Amino acid sequence: MRTIFRTLVIIMILGLSTSMKPNKNDESKNTTGINFYQRGWGYALEQAKSENKLIFLDIYATWCGPCKRLKANTFTNAEVGNLYNSNFINVALDGEKGEGLMLARKYGVRGYPTLLFVDQTGKVVARTAGYHDPDEFIELGKKVLNR
Repeated sequence: MRTIFRTLVIIMILGLSTSMKPNKNDESKNTTGINFYQRGWGYALEQAKSENKLIFLDIYATWCGPCKRLKANTFTNAEVGNLYNSNFINVALDGEKGEGLMLARKYGVRGYPTLLFVDQTGKVVARTAGYHDPDEFIELGKKVLNR
């Protein structure tokens, strides 16, 4: 009887420890820079509606040099993060896979990175492409907000 009890206790402890791991579907919690939602496009549209915000959509490719520079230099900048996290629902998707491929086709992406600002209905309100340093990216966000 004690063996069964010990086994049950161990199983319960293991179950609790695995259920307490962070959910990979939650938005990433960077201390600086842009926090990108990880829950998918439908969720981003719902969030944009409920928070009355535009969506910033980064469509990238894993092999793309300017995409890597944006990710390393611009998206990690604290000032960029402050502006974009406060004013946009931020989504980054690989334009060659899954939902990213579908959206790349829908929005006519012809190169990477393509940076889109999309309203709550999925309509593009602003678009640009290529690398932007943090200062340029902040100005871009402000222009989109003041449109």
